[in-house]
Amino acid sequence: MTERTRDPAPTAAQPGPQATSQTELAARQFGSQADAYVASRVHAEGGDIAELAALVAPGARVLDLGCGGGHVSYAAAATAGSVTAYDLSADMLAAVRREAAARGLANIETAQGPAERLPFADASFDVVLCRFTAHHWQDIRAGLREARRVLKSGGVAGFADVVAPEQPVLDTFLQTFEMLRDPSHVRDYSSAEWVAFAADAGFVTTALTRRRLPLDYGAWIARMRTPKVLADAIRALQEAVSDDVRAHFEVAEDGSFVIDTTVFTLRPL
Repeated sequence: MTERTRDPAPTAAQPGPQATSQTELAARQFGSQADAYVASRVHAEGGDIAELAALVAPGARVLDLGCGGGHVSYAAAATAGSVTAYDLSADMLAAVRREAAARGLANIETAQGPAERLPFADASFDVVLCRFTAHHWQDIRAGLREARRVLKSGGVAGFADVVAPEQPVLDTFLQTFEMLRDPSHVRDYSSAEWVAFAADAGFVTTALTRRRLPLDYGAWIARMRTPKVLADAIRALQEAVSDDVRAHFEVAEDGSFVIDTTVFTLRPL
C-alpha cells in the first residue's frame, strides 16, 4: 500500500461571487487553489503519471486535457516535441506556466477552455492525455468525442481517473462524499461506463491499469478548502455507513481513505 502523504495547507478561503453555472463553479473552485494543486504530492506523484508519459513518442505533439497542476505536462515534456496544457481555469494555467518556466520546460504552452469544445483543428495531436479531471466535465461523451477529433488516426490517448465501484451502495457513498467536499464534482464513472463512452466516441480500449489511491483526509479537505460544516458531514457519513462500505474504502480513524483509479489506454477505431 502506498504511504499517505500530506499536502501543504492552503491559505484561507476568500469570499467570492456566486457562480452562475457549473462550468464557472469548477473554474472558480480550482482557480483559487492553483498553487496548491501544483504543490500537491498526491497529484505530482504516482505510477499513473509514468504510465501516461510512456505513451509519448519522441517528438510527439501532446495535448494534456484538463491539465490541472500540470504534472502530466511536465512528465510528457521530457519526450514530447511540444505539450499543450489545456484547462478551464486561467489561474491554473498561469500556475502551470510559472512551474514550467521554473523547471526549464520551454516546450510547454497553454490554452484555455472546456473539454467539450476544443479550439484545435482535427488531427492536431499525436497523443491526448488526461488525468483526474474528466469527473468534472459537464458532458463526458462530448469531451471524449472532442479528444478523438483532435487526435491523429494513428495516435494514442491515455485517460486516468477515479472510477466508481460497480456496487450501487459503494458508488452512492463515493459520489456523495465527492460532492460534499467539492460542489463542482459531476460524477466518477465506472470502468464499464468508461469503456462504453470511449467506444461511442470512436476509441477502442486497449489496456486498463487499476490502482488503489490512499488519500490523507486532512490534506484532501484542505486542498479544496471545504467548509467545516461539509467536512463534518463527510466524517459523519463515514461513521454512519455499513462495515462493508467502510472496509472497501479502508476508512481510517482520522477519516483518511482509499479510492479506486484506472488508467485507460485508447486507440482510434
